[in-house]
Amino acid sequence: MENAVNAFRRLLEIMDELREKCPWDREQTIESLRKLTIEETYELGDAILHNNLQEIKKELGDLMLHIVFYAKIGAEKGAFNMADVLNGINEKLIYRHPHVFGEVDVSGSREVVENWESLKLKEKGGNKRVLEGVPVAMPALVKANRIQEKASGVGFDWEHPQQVWDKVKEEISELGSEIENNDPDKMEAEFGDLFFALVNAARLYGVDPEAALERTNLKFISRFNYLESQTMLKGRDLKSMPLAEMDKIWDEAKRKEQ
Repeated sequence: MENAVNAFRRLLEIMDELREKCPWDREQTIESLRKLTIEETYELGDAILHNNLQEIKKELGDLMLHIVFYAKIGAEKGAFNMADVLNGINEKLIYRHPHVFGEVDVSGSREVVENWESLKLKEKGGNKRVLEGVPVAMPALVKANRIQEKASGVGFDWEHPQQVWDKVKEEISELGSEIENNDPDKMEAEFGDLFFALVNAARLYGVDPEAALERTNLKFISRFNYLESQTMLKGRDLKSMPLAEMDKIWDEAKRKEQ
């Protein structure tokens, strides 16, 4: 614990020096840091997906720098400082975990989530509606999952995971009807409904839909790169190669993964 405290104090001192003496760091604002913070968050996400612990450590450091940077700017503006940030999260964690720091009993993690969402609505100055806390700029797939988690947190959910498949089938049927009608606007709406239902299914079975889709993205990239490499080795061009031949090489890539 003492080593962590000393390291954090050193980071705060380094930020003070950078803000005073480095022209680039001195020019940064909360607005200019935003896109960099988003980039760092995605890099951390990539490291987690690849289960690269050394990269996770590195990216956590980069994110910690951003947190300290925002707190430093906040202090300069007289709005908040690092102590305010830390005290705020400390108090929030204690308040939202009455089963740990209070007298509340819970039967499992689901009840913890339900209590968490209920307490958020009661907080002074907090969100007054269940879905107010979902960031508008969040990517659509992640947002859909978060919306469903919050709705579930107040009891709006399927009683049994298996029930969601009827909804998925219903959405597939409705999409098929709009495809037959060739109505682009309604097709888009129905594709959205289908995606939302599938995200719900993933959540109910404990699968992170973002991680699942990214896993498939990476698998497709690996197989397609193999297809492209093998085509080049043969002195061929993908555009002129018959689909059946491409499928054969694609199957080779799949077998190599196993």
